[in-house]
Amino acid sequence: MTTKQVSDATVPQYCEHKERSESHYWLALKLVPRLASHKKLTLVELFGVEQIFHPSQELSSLNLTQKQISSIRAPDWLRISNIIDASHRCGSSIIPITDSRYPLILKQIYDPPLVLFAQGNIALLNQQQIAMVGSRDASINGRDNAFEFAQKLAQVGLVITSGLALGIDGAAHKGALSVKGKTIAVVATGLDQVYPARHRLLAKNILDNEGAIVSEFSPGTPPKPGYFPKRNRIISGLSLGVLVVEATIKSGSLVTARCAIEQNREVFAIPSTINNLQAKGCHWLIKQGAKLVDNVADIVDEIELLPQTGLNLSINIEKDQALEESQKQHLFNDSLLASVGYEITPVDIVISRSKLPIDVVLTRLTILELKGLVATVPGGYLRVK
Repeated sequence: MTTKQVSDATVPQYCEHKERSESHYWLALKLVPRLASHKKLTLVELFGVEQIFHPSQELSSLNLTQKQISSIRAPDWLRISNIIDASHRCGSSIIPITDSRYPLILKQIYDPPLVLFAQGNIALLNQQQIAMVGSRDASINGRDNAFEFAQKLAQVGLVITSGLALGIDGAAHKGALSVKGKTIAVVATGLDQVYPARHRLLAKNILDNEGAIVSEFSPGTPPKPGYFPKRNRIISGLSLGVLVVEATIKSGSLVTARCAIEQNREVFAIPSTINNLQAKGCHWLIKQGAKLVDNVADIVDEIELLPQTGLNLSINIEKDQALEESQKQHLFNDSLLASVGYEITPVDIVISRSKLPIDVVLTRLTILELKGLVATVPGGYLRVK
């Protein structure tokens, strides 16, 4: 081979190497299979993230599998470049753990994501956050509580962090947005898609109102059951505490609560009537030591971070009737039975929720009472089944 041929053969490789950014190396490390985040960070401490991939690096003495060593010896740089290009196309930033924009509080957990993909207002990631989670199949009372608590917490300066799911998550995001508060959605897919699809408008509203959407999964990643527990550890890891609004015993929200405990975060839970199966998980958490919450002040006092704003922090769990129903109309559109809560529900609240004429409501409530589905009590009606 001539000198010119050697030069021609080596220049492209040299240029390609020079064009690699820090994101390239962190993504390459992220793609090393079946190696926990804390072990990958140990490698970085030993060698430096770029030097790990140097061909002369001695890896045989480390406790790595042959597949892991092969992944380090020969990273798939084309795949990594495609990930970076796809991230740019969907308007997301790539934030390695060494980036100044990476949330400091998330670095404290045992297995922080090496790389975050983020759309929107990235500065929110380092602001004080409270996580709000709960059942996808939430009751109307649960969604009301999520909406109202998110409003009040956002008004005292906390960023509301949740998972963009149906039910409690969606109500929490919407509650924060209704008072022009800030909210972060942590998702279990790539940021080139929205899951569930019916929350496309909500995702747009979050970004349009200086919120953020975050994922550790690269663009093109579809939703899979195993990804949601990984997403949950980020929700709790970003936050000072986790408020479980309504959850069954088998709810994924309890996974988030467990993550919060392991991460030394505060756990709060809203109680409900013993007849509400959707709240059994909250009652279990309270028995295990979670703080029972019936107003926003309970949370603020516990995390001890907020300046005095002059805002009345008390919140009526049974319903803040001063809250404009127009703010909630887009959230709640259930049947008449669903408009009656497991707590005492005044007739005017049932009418407002169901959007039915008063004579129709009274007639149907009587029928439901005869069927044993609701009961008349002082102050209104109570759902019993």
